[in-house]
Amino acid sequence: MEIPGISYSTILTLMSEIGPTGLEKFPSSKHFTSWLRLAPNNKANGGRVMSSKVQRGSNRLKVALRNAAYVISRLKGSRLNKFYKKIAFKKGSKKAITATARKLAVIIWNRITKKMPYQAKEGYLFLDQKRQQLAQIRKKMIILGLDPNQQDVFSRPEYREKWLKKQIVNQSVRLR
Repeated sequence: MEIPGISYSTILTLMSEIGPTGLEKFPSSKHFTSWLRLAPNNKANGGRVMSSKVQRGSNRLKVALRNAAYVISRLKGSRLNKFYKKIAFKKGSKKAITATARKLAVIIWNRITKKMPYQAKEGYLFLDQKRQQLAQIRKKMIILGLDPNQQDVFSRPEYREKWLKKQIVNQSVRLR
C-alpha cells in the first residue's frame, strides 16, 4: 500500500489473476509487462524503429493497473505524477497512462520478487526546472565567492565566456 495509486482492489486483482507465487514464473519485469501487454512492441527494420505501439489485448490486471495510473494522474506531489506529466506532455494522456501502468507493474514485480522496498526517485524534472535549479546553484556559488568555472557548472561554453568577461570587467572596476 506504500505505492501511490495502489488500492486494495488493485492488490486483490493482482492476487486473483496471478496468485501468491505467480510473479516468480516471470524471469524479469520485462516478461511480466509483456504478458500484461503494457510493454511496447518495437518493430524494427534495418535498425530503424518502424513502430513501437503497445499490443492489443487486455486482462483484469492490466485494467486495474491502468485505473491506478489514472489515479496517479490526479495525485498532487507524487513522483509518479511527475512521471505521468512528463510523458503526457510529450505523447498525450492515453500513452502516459499506459506508461505509468507499466511503471507500476515493474515496481510491483520488483517489490514482490526481489523484496525491494518502494523508493520514489527524484529525477523527474522538466528541462526548464533543471535549468532554474542550475541557475540557482550558480548564484549561490557566486555569493559564496566560488568560481563556477572551476567546478564546471556551466552547461554551455557561451555562459563560461560571459562569466569570464564579467569577471574581467569587475576586476578593472576594482583596480580604478
